Amino acid sequence: MTSSDTRPEIWHGTTILAVRKGGRVVIAGDGQVSVGATIMKGNARKVRPLGEGKVIAGFAGATADALTLFERLEQKLERFPNQLARASVELAKDWRMDRALRRLEAMIIVADAKETYLVTGTGDVLEPEHPVVAVGSGGNYALAAARALYPHVDGAEAIAREAMGIAADICVYTNRTLTVESLSS
Repeated sequence: MTSSDTRPEIWHGTTILAVRKGGRVVIAGDGQVSVGATIMKGNARKVRPLGEGKVIAGFAGATADALTLFERLEQKLERFPNQLARASVELAKDWRMDRALRRLEAMIIVADAKETYLVTGTGDVLEPEHPVVAVGSGGNYALAAARALYPHVDGAEAIAREAMGIAADICVYTNRTLTVESLSS
């Protein structure tokens, strides 16, 4: 038996896309969770409202890890209400410094009516240069599609849904069962 035979299966299956246009921000996530070449679930909810509905967030990565991060972000939002940047930075600091959190394998996109951030376990809190950002196994496909559609399609949700459909056509770890949350500015 080789060392590759003893490794646990790698979990795949997330595409998360945020689009900001026309006074709205939308985060869309597909519902597929895969273990190796097997689809384990097709309707997972990887996008949800936080902070009394003033923030939306989507995760890519291990589900338990992402739920832990959502819980921590919720605590930061309670401590720093209406300060998404501060809450995100505090989460990233904890994530990077805390021994248990440091092992979490996930990335999250968070947005409120004014700001969007990509938060990672390496301590990064990135504000995207463009009004679209994506993560996950189909993230690059969704990002490219959304950027191409952006000048031609009205509305953040329409762009997000079309781009996620394109990603699902290309990425075997992405499906068309979407969770879409939005906020107005």
